[in-house]
Parts: sequence; C-alpha cells; structure tokens
Amino acid sequence: MYKPFDKTQVVLRRSAVVVAGIVCAPTLVVPPLASRIYSHLHQVWLKDSTKPVWLAESEKAGGFL
Repeated sequence: MYKPFDKTQVVLRRSAVVVAGIVCAPTLVVPPLASRIYSHLHQVWLKDSTKPVWLAESEKAGGFL
C-alpha cells in the first residue's frame, strides 16, 4: 500500500533539509516562525515512504499516541 523511497531520494531530501536549514537560519530568531520552520523541516527529514509521517511515528511509539 505505501511505497518506500529509494536511498538516493531519501539522501536528496535530507540534503535539501540541511541546505534549507542553513538558508533559513537568519529567520529562526523569531520564535513562532522558527517553530513552524523546524516542524516542517523535521517532517521532511523523517519522510522515507509515501506513508504519512504522523502514522509512521505513531506506529513506532507502540500505540502511546
């Protein structure tokens, strides 16, 4: 049902997150904006399949969420 991404796509996504984090660094001094940017970058970093990030993380937590 959910298709896992290949290794190169995961590496490219994570490289893009690192570059975006460096580019966005000057704007991260504004707290409300920083939390939204960090949240989005964290979701992009974790995504390694077509499964939604929240579903994958809740399965990892063992039903606590």
